[in-house]
Amino acid sequence: MAEPPAQPTYAARRVMSPCKSICIMDAKSNLCIGCKRTIDEIARWPMMDDDERRKIVDALKTRKLPPSGP
Repeated sequence: MAEPPAQPTYAARRVMSPCKSICIMDAKSNLCIGCKRTIDEIARWPMMDDDERRKIVDALKTRKLPPSGP
């Protein structure tokens, strides 16, 4: 009998979280100052598939936080 194809490991299939453990939301941009994700993106991350995660990670490269200060 033929064996079923091997399943990739969980870690090999997942896009890792961009979290930097600096979890503070910027009030002006509504982005986390550590990873630049929105609160919705952070909350939904565990339920997203890799395509959704890749789109967010790609978008992070162009996100900018407003200058800090008064």
